[in-house]
Parts: sequence; C-alpha cells; structure tokens
Amino acid sequence: MKTKKDLIHISKSIIVACDTDLDLYKKILHETHDIPGISAYKVGVELGLRYGLPEVVSIAKDITDKPIIYDHQKACTDIPEMGHKFVKVCKEAGLDAIIYFPLSGPQSQKEWIEAARDQDMTVLLGGYMSHPQFLVSEGGYIHDERVINLYNLAYEMGIRDFIIPSTKLHLFSNLPFAQKDTKLNYYLTGLILQGGKIQEVDTLLKERYHCIIGRAIYGSDNIIREISLKLLEEFHC
Repeated sequence: MKTKKDLIHISKSIIVACDTDLDLYKKILHETHDIPGISAYKVGVELGLRYGLPEVVSIAKDITDKPIIYDHQKACTDIPEMGHKFVKVCKEAGLDAIIYFPLSGPQSQKEWIEAARDQDMTVLLGGYMSHPQFLVSEGGYIHDERVINLYNLAYEMGIRDFIIPSTKLHLFSNLPFAQKDTKLNYYLTGLILQGGKIQEVDTLLKERYHCIIGRAIYGSDNIIREISLKLLEEFHC
C-alpha cells in the first residue's frame, strides 16, 4: 500500500489528542495551530459521535492546514465488509488519516487496509496498547505472537506509520521489520500521564517519531499554549 509520506513534514513533533468537548477543541486549535512543532491533531469518538466528523473537521480546517487524524477506538475490528463504508465516511468528512488496530484477524485487516488504499487515506496502525493487562503475557486476552503477526502483515501491505506504546518500548524489539527499515514513522502513546518517558523513546528511536499527547496539554489549568511549548522544548521537537 502506498502511504502518504508527507502526512507530517518534520521528523519529530507533538500530535495533540483532542478527546474533548467542542469548546475545548476550538481553544486547543486556536492556541496551538501556529506552533511549528505541533504537527497534527487527533480527534476521537467524543468529538466525532457528539458533533459529527464533518463538523469537527471543518472547524479545524478553518483554523489550520495541519493534518486531522481520526481515532475510532478501535477501528478495523469489525467484519471485512465494513472497511469500505468506514473509510468512505472518513474520506468524505475531510480527514487526512485514520488509526487502525486490526485485532479481529487478518481478513478484516486486509480488507480495511485495501479500503484505505482505494480512498487514498493514510493509515496509522497499532497493535500493542499502553495499558496493563492487554497481552496474554501481562494477564490480558490478546496473544503476544498474534500482535506481532498483525504488525508484520501491515508492513507487508505497505503500511509505514506505526503506533507503539511508550510504556512498553521493550516490545519494539519483537518487530523484525523495525530493526532493518529506518524510514518508518512511529507514533508514541502513553507518554507522561501513563508513565512513558521521552528519554527512553529518544534513546531507542532517535528520530522520526511523533508524540501523541492529550490530557497533559489541555488539562493544565488553561495554559495550553505554554504547556505545548514547554513539552516541545523538553522533547527536543
């Protein structure tokens, strides 16, 4: 699958995760859209379901030309046939990229990735999650080896944008393609409030990573811009 390499034009950045109401979403956009190190905005189900994706995207596009990424929590877990419907809705809403966590098997994964290809949509794909008790080895439900399989299949299909949890960076070594391909883009979850450390991320990845930060920015006593600038400096973005 041919991905949009130019989704984010800088090698390190912060993506603001906007899991908020509409008023706070607008405030985030107004206070950060002109900060170079803020590269994109991730919108989720609270905004999407309550206000509608076309409205949410339109508000952002009136303020910024930075990419808007949709996180459906967790898309690509439905039956294969739903992939084209989902991607079509996202495309028509004006979104630039969508997040997939293909935890329901390879058939759905293949169809949903193909659907994104057909609509020329960038896919950010994850498999590992940042919270405890997710993998079987952690006391969870998802088999460790199967998650490696879904990352490998995505890579074979041309995906080059991957979500990995900063709280479990040791799992990065399980991905064979990640050790040999230096042109991949990584999107880090779980930083700050969930315990992920930017120093560990920087040591492992060095470049071409983007930090997805939400509550640590907009939950900071209404000083969104100041906190964003402080984090960008701390993260060397």
